[in-house]
Order: sequence, then C-alpha cells, then structure tokens
Amino acid sequence: MLDGVMLLWFLLAAASLLFVAIDIRTTPESQVMKWGFVLLTAYTGVIGAFLYVLGCREPLPGLHERYTAAQWRQALGSTMHCVAGDGVGILAGAVLATALGIAGIAEAALEYVLGFAFGWTIFQALFMREMAGGSYLGALKSTFLSELLSMNLLMAGMIPTVTILRRHVPAADNPTTTHFWFVMSMGLLVGFIIAYPMNWWLVANKLKHGMMTVRPAHAHAGAPHGATDAAMSGMSHAGDHMSHMSMAMDARPPLRPSLAVMTLLSLVALAAGLAVGRLP
Repeated sequence: MLDGVMLLWFLLAAASLLFVAIDIRTTPESQVMKWGFVLLTAYTGVIGAFLYVLGCREPLPGLHERYTAAQWRQALGSTMHCVAGDGVGILAGAVLATALGIAGIAEAALEYVLGFAFGWTIFQALFMREMAGGSYLGALKSTFLSELLSMNLLMAGMIPTVTILRRHVPAADNPTTTHFWFVMSMGLLVGFIIAYPMNWWLVANKLKHGMMTVRPAHAHAGAPHGATDAAMSGMSHAGDHMSHMSMAMDARPPLRPSLAVMTLLSLVALAAGLAVGRLP
C-alpha cells in the first residue's frame, strides 16, 4: 500500500516539476523566486505546482502585480522562498547525517545549521542583496532575524514529522531509498504549513519580501501606480523594471506583536517540535 502511494507521489511530482520548470519561464517573477518554486515543487510535488498556479502564475497578461498583491500571496512567496533555500541545506544535512552515522538531536542540529546557513547566506542575502542596496554584508544583517524566525518554524514542523514517520516507514533513514525522500518531502511540506503564519507576520511588518514582479524595461503592466509597492514586488535591476523595496528596519512602524515576542514564540515552537519528535 505504502509503496503504491509513494509511486503515485513521485510520478505526480515528476510531472508537476516538469510543468513548473517550463511554465514559470514566462511568469514575470524574479529569477530567484522562479528557482524557489521549482525547488518547492521538487520537494512537495503536485502541491508545489498547485501553490505556484494559485499564488504566482499570471492569470492574464499584465495582471501579475495586482494578482500577487494579496497579503496571503505575499506570505506564500515569502514562505516558499524560505523553504526552497533552507530545504537544500536541510536535505544535505540529512544525507550527511546518514554518512556520519548520527541521528536524533545531533542530526536535527546538523540539518538546522546547514539549512539556515544556505537559506540565509545564499537564498536570502546573496540572491536578494540588491534589496539592501547591493551590499552583501548589509543583506546579511537585514535578513538574519527574519530568516531565523522562519527557519525556527520550518524546523518546528519538520522535525517531529520526519521523526514520527521514520518510526513507521521502513528504511526512511536511508538516502538510497525512495522511502527516505518521501518522508523528507512530507517533513518539508508540514514545515511549510507551520512556517506560513510567521512569514505572514514578517511580510506584514516588512521584514521579508513576498512575491515580486519583473518585466522588461519597455513593458508596462496593467496594474495601477503603486500596486507593486503595496505588494512589495520588486527591486531595481539593470534592464528590468521593478519597484524598489527597502529592507531597512528604521523606517518601520512599531511591530505588533513585537519582534522580541515573535522571536520567543519561534523558539518555543522549535522546542515543542523537538519535544514532540522525542515522544515515544
């Protein structure tokens, strides 16, 4: 039964990945977000493709700005970006943990460190440095806390999911088996769901970007003036037209709840995820 479910999952995942990889080339989205949706679909199969169509794919020419301006779509883009980048490091950590013969808390720590490191230094700071004025160091500083909060919630959902499933799915800790990749996919999917509310708060308080819109300089979208700013949908880029969104924190109104409260909540959620994963 389980083997049949996994076979169907991977067949649908392959078809979904092919669809997104081809279709997203014509979507007026930033390149890093395009790669993010491709990675998310590789992790979550048909669900990732569904989220791409529902949240990012332009319904009609010229409507991408207005379509993605909805707060829930902005939060979707932020969460997707987090899971796509962190997921690379997390999966690498899971494979490396098997090679090193470590498990439990040690494996979770390795996955956290590698996931956070890749998501923060590459997917956030390096690929999005233009949003910090082109400074990589500035991008590292401005994205650290937002990446930390999002990563904590992602792992809070992923750790117990993977741990519990491994108790019931044979060979789920062996990267050479399909069982391993199926379980990791489920973990990333649950992590995505748990991290979504935090990313909603981060986007609402302008601590993270959401969806973007990138068009050739000569193209004109069908959105009214300011729509892309409301959607936080862009940055300056040579040869492309994007509205600029500063990631500086000093111009923001007071956060509700405060950053300290949300940081504490993220740590509590992470601790709860670790505790649930250790339950017999």
